[in-house]
Amino acid sequence: MKNLNLILVLLTVALYLSLTSISVRSQQASLGAFAGQSDVGKPSKLGSATYDSERQEYTVAGSGTNMWVGRDEFHFVWQRLKGNFILTTRAEFIGKGVEEHRKIGWTVRSSLDPDAAHATAVVHGDGLTALQFRRTRAANTEEVRSSVQAADIIQLERKGDTFIMSVARFGEPFASEQVSLALGDEVYVGLFVCSHNPAVVEKAVFRDVRITVPARADFVPYRDYIGSSLEVMDIVTGNRRILYQAPDSLQAPNWTKDGRALIYNSNGRLYRFDLAKKTPVAIETGFATNNNNDHVLSFDGRMLAISNHSREDENASIVYTVPVRGGIPSRVTSKGPSYLHGWSPDGKYLVYTGGRDNEFDIYKISSRGGKEFRLTSAKALDDGPEYTPDGKYIYFNSTRSGMMQIWRMKPDGSSQEQVTDDEYNNWFPHISPDGKWIVLLSFLKSEVAPADHPFYKHVYIRLLPAAGGKPKVIAYVYGGQGTINVPSWSPDSKRIAFVSNTDMK
Repeated sequence: MKNLNLILVLLTVALYLSLTSISVRSQQASLGAFAGQSDVGKPSKLGSATYDSERQEYTVAGSGTNMWVGRDEFHFVWQRLKGNFILTTRAEFIGKGVEEHRKIGWTVRSSLDPDAAHATAVVHGDGLTALQFRRTRAANTEEVRSSVQAADIIQLERKGDTFIMSVARFGEPFASEQVSLALGDEVYVGLFVCSHNPAVVEKAVFRDVRITVPARADFVPYRDYIGSSLEVMDIVTGNRRILYQAPDSLQAPNWTKDGRALIYNSNGRLYRFDLAKKTPVAIETGFATNNNNDHVLSFDGRMLAISNHSREDENASIVYTVPVRGGIPSRVTSKGPSYLHGWSPDGKYLVYTGGRDNEFDIYKISSRGGKEFRLTSAKALDDGPEYTPDGKYIYFNSTRSGMMQIWRMKPDGSSQEQVTDDEYNNWFPHISPDGKWIVLLSFLKSEVAPADHPFYKHVYIRLLPAAGGKPKVIAYVYGGQGTINVPSWSPDSKRIAFVSNTDMK
C-alpha cells in the first residue's frame, strides 16, 4: 500500500510538472516574439499583454503614474537582446482615453527596475512624439521631440551605444532623432503602455511588430547571408503578415496566377510555397541549379522564365524558360549576363537587362529565343523592365538622371519618359494586374549609391498610382536585394508578397 501511495504521489507530481510545462510554453507562445511581461514600478492596477497569432497583433494594457523624472510605472512586454537591433511597429491607442499624456511605444532598458537607464520611443495621447531617455540609474528623464505629431509607425534602432528613433505617419517617410547612451550589451527591449493616471488602465494595439537583428559588421555581401521572412501585405490597410521564416536567404517571391502559391528562390533553387499548407517544395529545373532572383511567370501562369548562372558561359546569367511546375529549361538568350525581369502579356517576348560592352541596357527577345533587340542606349544603368498588363508600356528604372528613378517607354523602345523624380533611389516597378498601381523599392540615398541595390538596408516599399501622383510608403522594411525584385502582386491586385530580413543565428 505504501508503494502504491508513493507511485500515486509521483504520478501526481509528474502530471503537475507536465501541466506546468505546458502552461509555461503556452504562455510564451501567447506572447509571440516576446519572452515575458511585467508591471514595472508596481502600478496600482495590473496591466496585461496578449498576442493574436492569427492577426499577428499585440494588445497591451497598462496603468502607471508616469514614465518621467527618475522613476517609471508602466506595463511592459519584453525580450532580452544583445548587440544591434531594429524595433519596428505600427501602433495606436484603443479608445479615446483619459489622459492626454498617456504613452505607448518601444523602450530599451538596462533592467526592469523602475529607475533603470533607458531609451524610449514614445507617442503620447495628444500626439506628442519624442525620444526620451535616462542616462544613468535614477537620473532625470530627458527628451528630444520629433517634428512628427501622432506618429503611428514607431522604430527604435541600436547601433552600438547610439539609439535612433525613426517615426512616421503611415504613408510618409521616417523622421529621425538620436542619442548616445551606454545601457550595457544585454538589455530588455519591448512594447509598453503607460496610462499617466494610476486609477486608469489604457490599451493599445501593436501591428506589424518586427524585432530585426541586422547583418553583422564583418558581413561580406554575396558570401554571407542572414535569415528571411516571407511576407504578404494588404495594400489598402497596410497590414502585413509573416507566412514563413528561414535562417537562409529567401528572395523575390512571385504570386502564381491561381493565387494558391508563391514562387521564390533560395540557394540557387526555386521553390513553390503553398499558401494553404504553408510549406515550400522545390521546383525541378534540371541543370539550372544556380538561379538568381530574376524569375517571372508568364501572364497565363503556365511558364516560368528564369535567370541561371551557366558554367558554360563563365558563370554569366542566362535566361531560360521552364514549365511552372518544373521541367528541363529551354535556353532563350545566347549572350550573358542577361537578367530577366518581364514577360509580355501575349507571351511572345521577354525583356531583360543585358550587360553588353560594359554597358547595361534593356533588351527584348522572343520567348523562344533568337535575335535580341536593344531598347535603351543611354549612358547609364537601365534595369528592371516590366510590361504593363495591357502591353502598352514597359516600365524600368534608370540612373540616367543621376539618381535611380522609374521610367517607362513603349514596347519598341520609343517615347522614353521619366515617371519618378525624388530623393530616393527607386528600383523595380511592378504593375498591379488591374493596371491601377505600381509598387517599387526605394533605397535611402544616404545609404545606397544610385546604381546599387544591396542586401540588408533600410528600404521603403512604396505605392504609386499608375495614372500619376506621389508615391506613398506602404512598408518600412529591412531588406533590399531580393525583397521585391520581380512581379509579386496577387491576381486580384489586393496584396503583394515580399521578403524582409533578420539574423536568426
